[in-house]
Amino acid sequence: MIELVLSKIKVDENRHEQLVVFREKAGNRFLPVVIGLPEIHAIKLKLGNVKPPRPMTHDLMLKVVQELGGKIVKVVIDKLESNTFHAKIHLLSKEGQEIVVDSRPSDSVAIALRAQVPVFAEEEVLDKAGVYDV
Repeated sequence: MIELVLSKIKVDENRHEQLVVFREKAGNRFLPVVIGLPEIHAIKLKLGNVKPPRPMTHDLMLKVVQELGGKIVKVVIDKLESNTFHAKIHLLSKEGQEIVVDSRPSDSVAIALRAQVPVFAEEEVLDKAGVYDV
């Protein structure tokens, strides 16, 4: 697994897509991931330190995990299949049991930012979709 850092958010007006662009923490490849408007909004809110008056969905999910005594450990973008990225959220239960939850990368990233945990990609994903310039 390769640790990623959020590099930028990009809007491709020609294709009407929003991209979250990651960069290898210890490398020079980028991983652009297309995500939806609600998730871009959630990510931008967190990056801008905007606190909505009521919890947004990703805030709620994190709070539920924490109130149940769990902890989010990391997010892994683990597969690229038919031009669709797949991700997993790795959690620890109150008892210390590892739980892995299937998730869209967009939701995973929004939650990872809130939980302040690292985001990783499998080497195979970066080999398929990684680029050297965005």
